[in-house]
Amino acid sequence: MSIVKIVILNWNGVAHLRRFLPSVVAAAPAGVEVVVADNGSTDDSVEVLRSEFPSVTVLRMDRNYGFAGGYNRALQRIEADYYVLLNSDVETPRGWLAPLVEALDRNPDVGVVSPKLISSEDRRMFEYAGASGGYVDWLGYPFCRGRILRTVEEDRGQYDDARDLFWVSGAAFCCRAELFHRLGGFDDDFFAHMEEIDLCWRMQLAGYRVRVVPESRVYHLGGGTLQTDSPSKVFYNHRNNLAMLYKCSSPGQRILVAVARPVLDLLAALSYLVQGRADNFRAVFRAWRDFLRWHGALAEKRRAIRSSRKAEARHIYRGSIVVRYMLGGRTFGKLM
Repeated sequence: MSIVKIVILNWNGVAHLRRFLPSVVAAAPAGVEVVVADNGSTDDSVEVLRSEFPSVTVLRMDRNYGFAGGYNRALQRIEADYYVLLNSDVETPRGWLAPLVEALDRNPDVGVVSPKLISSEDRRMFEYAGASGGYVDWLGYPFCRGRILRTVEEDRGQYDDARDLFWVSGAAFCCRAELFHRLGGFDDDFFAHMEEIDLCWRMQLAGYRVRVVPESRVYHLGGGTLQTDSPSKVFYNHRNNLAMLYKCSSPGQRILVAVARPVLDLLAALSYLVQGRADNFRAVFRAWRDFLRWHGALAEKRRAIRSSRKAEARHIYRGSIVVRYMLGGRTFGKLM
């Protein structure tokens, strides 16, 4: 029987722990350990975990290493066949885990699976961060079955088919432990945002599939780390997306990105300025500054990734999701 461990990364999230962790503990099958990796919290998270959740294993880190670095350090200390990485603001119903474990057990070439993510605030709606699995377009812009850019769909069962796709959300990320470590885990340099899409891309280049299993569902609050469109989130999303594209894209895609993305990102920055959001305007330029500073390190990562690849990534939308959205295509439908 496969050894499965649920790992929740926490940073100053005591309110989320009290609200959501009881459901995770209650729904965890017998033999599945629940671990909270504390990312250097300065609130009373650790004390609350020890007093109110005695069955939960607590791992402490000396400071906040971000989502990527925090998980990488925590998982080095956890032995399992499958890791179930769960955000601290996720509610899990009974029976949610079994379909995910079964999908990995039955498909040795699947590297990671995820449930369908539903909004915990409005359970008729998909959740923004992952919905029913995701894709990227040719220029690297991510979107989901159930969420295109800012438009989130109602869940009417229209995306309940299990399927392979490009990425699944890090909010509920069930992966093979050996593969996670073999690929170096999340990219530590990302700190937060886009790290799961980057890892899903590298899994595909290593010859593995990425799959969503909507038979399983969880309820995600979302926005627990950074608010939507905060300057920090704009910065991390732009910088990390550019870094991911540089590392993982095919030569042809890389050329197209190099031509188109500077123009599109400039337009995005100017749109923030027009809206009076100068902090977000500056965040786009800071993202490009850091990306260019990373060039040498990214070139080394790209050589390592591309030289060891066994396949090219599939499930990339061969168009622009932004253009499609502007022309009225605001739901996924039968796009892919």
